[in-house]
This record gives sequence, structure tokens and C-alpha cells, in this order.
Amino acid sequence: MMTLDRTASLPDRAPFAFRHGAFDVTVLSDGHFALPAEIVAPEATPEEWRDIERRLCGSAGTIRANANIPLIRSGEDLILIDLGGGGKFQPTEGRLAQSLQAAGFDNRAITKVLLTHAHPDHVWGMLGPDGKPRFPNATYYVGASEWDFWMDPDYASSIPPVLHDFARGAQRDLAAVRDRIVPVRNGDEIMPGLQVIATPGHTPGHLSYAFAGPETMVVSGDVVTNQIVSFEHPAWRFGNDTDQDMGSATRQRFVDRAAADRLLLLGYHFTYPGLGRVERYGNAYRYVPASS
Repeated sequence: MMTLDRTASLPDRAPFAFRHGAFDVTVLSDGHFALPAEIVAPEATPEEWRDIERRLCGSAGTIRANANIPLIRSGEDLILIDLGGGGKFQPTEGRLAQSLQAAGFDNRAITKVLLTHAHPDHVWGMLGPDGKPRFPNATYYVGASEWDFWMDPDYASSIPPVLHDFARGAQRDLAAVRDRIVPVRNGDEIMPGLQVIATPGHTPGHLSYAFAGPETMVVSGDVVTNQIVSFEHPAWRFGNDTDQDMGSATRQRFVDRAAADRLLLLGYHFTYPGLGRVERYGNAYRYVPASS
């Protein structure tokens, strides 16, 4: 049975921790950053945007996007899912190293890093200030098609110019751990009870990760990007999706399954700690925090 530590509900206090089946989960914070309306909800009316901004602690046409990074212990393995922005993306992110240290964990103890995708706020924390991998003893798991997309030597002609900075950063970081990369695909099992789910669209090889337990918990990455728009308006396009049509279709299928199967979700950009469920509500859905 999953038990929640309700004494640890904010990232500036002791981190939120709980047990899920065979897995001990601690939710670390990499900080937060601002996202503008044209990315979060380009299809929203002005009135709809004002409501979204208010409910997501935003201001001046932006919302606050958190960066929740699960640290998961399973037997001898200590696993991180995504690595944050490393302070290279926006000045209010890049707190993973401090969060790990404050929670009593050493970088060298991390044995596995699972990447949902290679956007800056998820992978630019790969390298420390010295340019070396922060987690030198880890094996890194990345979607096979995600690797192919970002590591294309001809990216300047194969992907839109708006993504060129993202590609340069992804190539810098992924190349630094090339000899430790394990490519994975939909349905692969990382270990007993931990399975890969393909959720493409946000990026071509975007992955989510399912953890077995009394109920399935899915670490969802950016297939759902916040707890308001992604559930109440799942068909809306998201401005940072590489393929917006595919992203919308994948999101709608994912949200419908999450509601039907009562999945427990751990959302990267949700309000900390990002743990909750989805239920049908009228013609759409709504997010219900598990910690409330």
C-alpha cells in the first residue's frame, strides 16, 4: 500500500516522500521557471488565460512551472528521473544538486538516470560546472528515437531553427555520457516493476515510466505539462511540442487512460510535489492531488 509522508509537502522543507509498492520515492525540486501564455495555452481566450494564470500562481502573462524530480530507491539502485536545467535554462531552476545534498544523498550513489526527453529543463543538469557528468556512476536510459533526433549531425537542416539551441545542448550533454547510454523503447522493462511507455509528440522519442504497485504510478514527463490545461483542455496544442498534432493526440489518449485506469501520476511541472490522479469532469477531466 502507498503511504504518504504528509509532513513534507513543500520543496523548501524536508522533501515529500512516500512508498509505492517496492519503490521508495522522494520528490526533489530543481526549482521553477516562468512559461508564457503562447507556450502554455496558445488557444486560450483572454478570459480563459486569466483563469489559468491565477490558478497556476502566474503573473504578467506567465505561469509558474515547477520542476519535480523523482529520486527512487529499489534494492541497491538509486534512480533519478530527469536532471533539471542545471542553472543554464532560467535562473530560478538548477537546484537539483542542492536538493540532493539537503536530502542526504550523494551524486556518486546514483546508479540509474532515466530521461523522459532531452529538452533543456530536463537534461541540461547533466554536467556540473567543470563540464563533467554530475552522476559519474550512473547508467543513462534514453529513448532510442529521442537519441536519434537530437544527435543528428545534420540537425541544422533537419529540425527547425528554433530548436537549434536545444539540439546543441542535448548533443553536449548526451555525448558526455555516450558510453553509459542504454537506448530504450516502448514496453522495455528497466527492472522488475518499472516499464517504459512511449508518449511521443512533445518530442519524437518522449517517454514516461510506469511503476508497479497496488496501483500503477506513471512518472509522466511532459506528455501532460500542468495540472490545469493538460486535463481541462487536453486537445489544446502546447507551444513547445515538436509535433503539436501528435502531442495533442498522445495527451488525449494518455489522460483518458489515466482517468479510466485510476493511474497515480507524478507530474514534472505540476505544483510540488506533483502527485495526483485524474478523474472525468463534465466533458473533460480534472486533476486531484493525492496529497490533499
